[in-house]
Amino acid sequence: MRTALVKGRVFHWLKNFPWHWLLALLVAWAGHLFLRPAWGMLQGHDLLDAFFASDGEAVARYLQTGGATHVSRVMLGLVIQLMAIGLLARARIAWAMSLVLLLAMVTFLVRVDAGPAGLIALGVVLIGLLLAKWQHFDRASLAAGSLFAALALSCLLVYSVFGSLYLGDQFSPAILDPVTAFYFSLVSMSTVGYGDIVPKGDAARMFTLSVVMLGITLFATSLSVVVGPLVGGNIRRLLYGRISHVMRKNHIILAGSGSLALSVYQALIQRGHEVTVIQGPGDPGIFPAQADILQGDASDTEVLRRAGGRDARYVLALRPEDAENAFIILAARDVIGSGTKLVALVNAPVHLDKVRHVNPDIVISLQALGAEILARTLSGEPIDDALIKHLLFGEKAPA
Repeated sequence: MRTALVKGRVFHWLKNFPWHWLLALLVAWAGHLFLRPAWGMLQGHDLLDAFFASDGEAVARYLQTGGATHVSRVMLGLVIQLMAIGLLARARIAWAMSLVLLLAMVTFLVRVDAGPAGLIALGVVLIGLLLAKWQHFDRASLAAGSLFAALALSCLLVYSVFGSLYLGDQFSPAILDPVTAFYFSLVSMSTVGYGDIVPKGDAARMFTLSVVMLGITLFATSLSVVVGPLVGGNIRRLLYGRISHVMRKNHIILAGSGSLALSVYQALIQRGHEVTVIQGPGDPGIFPAQADILQGDASDTEVLRRAGGRDARYVLALRPEDAENAFIILAARDVIGSGTKLVALVNAPVHLDKVRHVNPDIVISLQALGAEILARTLSGEPIDDALIKHLLFGEKAPA
């Protein structure tokens, strides 16, 4: 049991480790390392001065002589760094975009602008970690969706403006200044198409098509990313959140999956108690369809918070493994309110004292309880409240 508890503690610590913080910091660092060389190259040129001075020809010359690589690298690095904000919020869209951007970074370093092997290795490791820890990024929020939409719009606008300047002489009339490039970009992205600026060459036509297609895709994606969580969140709150919020006060949280857990659930429901069941990912669906069931790991403090642990009357740890029950009690200590009682099931009597070390309010050992009651019945000894308190609460045994 001691070995199981030690392993369980390590497992519990790793599972509750703030991986989203670590991955966000590493992603931001990777983005910084990626853009730093190109940022230094940009600072050595007058690109921004030429851009804000509306000197489109100077901007085009710089882009055509290798500057496009520097601009692309800086933009990609900045967006990677900004994705770290979404990772801190555990946003699923930020997780997906980070994977795509890190893959683009590694590809860029391998195929376009050879970079240090250490940065390539860091990118590959981060991709692996993000894939391995995908379950930590399960939130869809309006803020994360808005951030994604703003970043996507900014990147497409930069791509369109600098691309228009790069291919300026292939348009009629030619695009020779940033203001005209900005105007053409917005008109193309919005698919308005006034027709006052027309692409002449094949490269300009393909570029314009890419801007139009990306603009349509961006609009549709942003609509689903921004509006989806807003509407979906309201529906979920209407169907589940608000109802569950009302139900999950002065209730009983039951973490279990076996026949005992089902029997306890049925007994509590018959007596009019409100019960929230925490069911693990691999647990069989033994509870009724109308039960208030929350999917997740009961030893995860976030799951216990969603189950209303702060306002619960009891938390029942009725898992088939004693180590699991012990860690549910430990996790519940960080969540529950002052009036919540903790109940732990001990499946093996040899673990009784060890489970008591995590200080549950009530410890239940069916084997010990049954053996004591049977022995007292056969011996003609009394079975009273003092005996029950001794077996359940560990109070002094009756004489």
